[in-house]
Amino acid sequence: MGKVLIAMSGGVDSSVAAYLLKHSGWDCVGATMTLYRNEDIGISRSRTCCSLEDVEDARSVAFRLRIPYYVFNFSDEFRRQVMDRFADAYGQGRTPNPCIDCNRYLKFRHLYDRAALLGCDTIATGHYGRIERENGRYLLKKALDASKDQSYVLYMLTQEQLAHTQFPLGALHKAETRQLADSLGFFNARKPDSQDICFVPDGDYAAFIRRHSGKADTPGDFVDESGRILGRHRGIAHYTIGQRKGLGIPSNQPLYVKAIDPKSNQVVLSENDALFSQQLTGENFNWIAWEAPPRQFRCSAKIRYRQTEQPCEVTVEENGSVQVLFDRPQRAITPGQAVVLYDGDTVLGGGTIL
Repeated sequence: MGKVLIAMSGGVDSSVAAYLLKHSGWDCVGATMTLYRNEDIGISRSRTCCSLEDVEDARSVAFRLRIPYYVFNFSDEFRRQVMDRFADAYGQGRTPNPCIDCNRYLKFRHLYDRAALLGCDTIATGHYGRIERENGRYLLKKALDASKDQSYVLYMLTQEQLAHTQFPLGALHKAETRQLADSLGFFNARKPDSQDICFVPDGDYAAFIRRHSGKADTPGDFVDESGRILGRHRGIAHYTIGQRKGLGIPSNQPLYVKAIDPKSNQVVLSENDALFSQQLTGENFNWIAWEAPPRQFRCSAKIRYRQTEQPCEVTVEENGSVQVLFDRPQRAITPGQAVVLYDGDTVLGGGTIL
């Protein structure tokens, strides 16, 4: 056993992770990352994570476990690496996943740097996933609880990061985590899970982007697939691929967002059948299962967090981009989201959909 820095959000998962590590003999240190103040995002507390109120929840658990506890202020870095990227992506007609950027740039980079300064050998989080070492390589695998598996948002982990990371909850079901917290008398045993994006807990992305960027929405045209104008939209930040609600366009058939063109400031609408496509291109891939992947291989892929992975054929181009050809057409493949490749419960790698 060695010394471990545990990322504690104030929720039940990271609290139980801390208990399990201490109980198994690790020298534990707790830490919470403050990422923003609620007033900075114009929202009162409502099922957020990583806010100032959660610091006190995490501190209480650390005190109960009798482990040292620190608070690290990463608000400037969070604004630059997560909030700015989120706003910029929507301005380009893409739909990002900020949890992936938070994992990539903060939790598994800056937090580990702080861990090293504290003399810790590894970091741990309350994520539901598993890390195993096979044939000299660290592999990321799905959690045993399929309903809570978070491997999709962890695909960016490098071999170095996987070697110095622990996921104590990977073999537990969420119900077991809550039961254990109950038995330990943790006050947060029934604390609700965080919902939506932590810095946009009301789900109004466009309003956040207006506040964050200081720029007003720019209305434009709704058009059909032939370019015929159907009406006016409120600004492209209000829309994502596959969206039906909130369009305000009268039609005999339901209409959905098929594409967003930031250059022309147009939002293309179509019927549902036109949302299905069989192929996508991914970029900025991180490979976990191999140092260099085969040029072609079969696997399965997920194009959104809650989707069941789908069988596909993968071709890796010389420039590093990846072509994914699904066996069956997929609905609403969305630029900016992640595509993550699996072989059974093993994550092969992942990247960003173009």
